[in-house]
Amino acid sequence: MPDNGATKAARLSAAPMMDWTDRHCRYLHRLMSRNVLLYTEMVTAPAVIHGDRDRLLGFDPAEHPVALQLGGSDPRELAEAARIAAGYGYDEINLNIGCPSDRVQSGCFGAVLMERPGLVADCVAAMIAASPVEVTVKCRIGVDEQRPEEVLPAFLETVRDAGVTRFAIHARKAWLQGLSPKQNRDVPPLDYPLVHRMKRDFPALHLSVNGGITSLAQAQAHLAAGMDGVMIGRAAYHDPSSLLLSADQAIFGETRAPRSAEEVVHLMLPYIERHLSAGGKLAQVTRHMLGLFQGRPGARGWKRAISENAHKPGAGPEVVQAALDEVRLRAA
Repeated sequence: MPDNGATKAARLSAAPMMDWTDRHCRYLHRLMSRNVLLYTEMVTAPAVIHGDRDRLLGFDPAEHPVALQLGGSDPRELAEAARIAAGYGYDEINLNIGCPSDRVQSGCFGAVLMERPGLVADCVAAMIAASPVEVTVKCRIGVDEQRPEEVLPAFLETVRDAGVTRFAIHARKAWLQGLSPKQNRDVPPLDYPLVHRMKRDFPALHLSVNGGITSLAQAQAHLAAGMDGVMIGRAAYHDPSSLLLSADQAIFGETRAPRSAEEVVHLMLPYIERHLSAGGKLAQVTRHMLGLFQGRPGARGWKRAISENAHKPGAGPEVVQAALDEVRLRAA
């Protein structure tokens, strides 16, 4: 399997999440971990081809290693989108075979493609042929009435034979009928043993486990059990300090001391100033910073000060500094 920067970083990754993992979120997370693999929000192949590419695909060089997640089911469109994305310098291009939303189903992509592994194979083969960047897949263990213990190994084998060597597996089924996207993140039971068994059955593949993982200790347990990587979603967003500040030491073996949340806030200030100078709004950045002090004295005041003031006309770095001062006051 390729031994590039993204593969090494995939030992721990922050999951792609719609409306959350935008470029501002990724810049913040990169300040907290030098090694964790970061993912974009899902972007559809037609949007890449026909939309504002710089807005959809642009990112700060500091975000590396960073992966683009694409959605789609047309091999030609996905190949063209992968070719375009490669020009932006991504370290990985990931195909979404996991999203259960109605909007995604109606476009015949996302989790519904677990029912069409042959089409997925055609898609990834076209992407691989069109792009020098590694192509990976994020999938579920199955959908609806499928039997995951039968479906998942067949899916992995088919897509592997098309050239994919790295998968992130959300250890839940997706119920396309009867559950909302939100419910699909929590209601279907987790089956970690099945995902672990896939690693034993496909030792040459690089497999990451995703779903329900909320701590570095849990991530370490999955790695110790033989998984190549762990992907963490909402917990890394809502409590980034607990998950990301110590990740380089706990997961990647670094010896240098981690940054503090306070240091990260100070490092974000020049980024915020650049964003505002380019015509952006403070809240576009600070909405991703609300969980920085989760579980610490002053966390509530930090959130309140940011939430109440960041959206006001003319709001700037002074709002963030005042919120940080409140945290320090409570911690004293």
